[in-house]
Amino acid sequence: MFQTERLILRSLTKEDATDLFAYSKDETVGKNAGWKPHESLDESKQILEEVFLDKEDVFGIIEKQSGRLIGTVGFMPDLTRTNDNARMLGYAIGRDYWGKGFMTEAVQALLSYGFLEKGYGIISVSHYSDNFRSQRVIEKCGFQFEGVQRQSELRYDGVLMDKKWYSLTAEEFCQTMK
Repeated sequence: MFQTERLILRSLTKEDATDLFAYSKDETVGKNAGWKPHESLDESKQILEEVFLDKEDVFGIIEKQSGRLIGTVGFMPDLTRTNDNARMLGYAIGRDYWGKGFMTEAVQALLSYGFLEKGYGIISVSHYSDNFRSQRVIEKCGFQFEGVQRQSELRYDGVLMDKKWYSLTAEEFCQTMK
């Protein structure tokens, strides 16, 4: 667990299911992240169990003021690289919290954790080409644009999506801290 000015990043628990469902049922949240909106609390409980619980580098984003889970952020192995020291960043946040700097704050804290505590050498991230909010978070956090992967992913709704890819090395991250 670690904290920022407005957030607590901590492991998720089964008790987070209601808050997860509250923002994951919104079609715009899942569509931007590549997953279908949750249809029921039971579905959120199942996804929480399968995707988020007991994962080493995955955190719930808790707004300090309300104490509520407002999103998730974490690292997973970067399957696009044959580098054991590479991770891929993923995140989602409820629509009520868009445009307020919460995700940038969470990602910056996670990058410090990843590079300084875990010792990762490179972190990559991608977003659908039309997700300009996510692009802005990525740019604010110092990632370098690598390119567009055309026809990258067949989204849950059958739309074939292009993705923009970025990366940040430990050296680049440390330069921004000076």
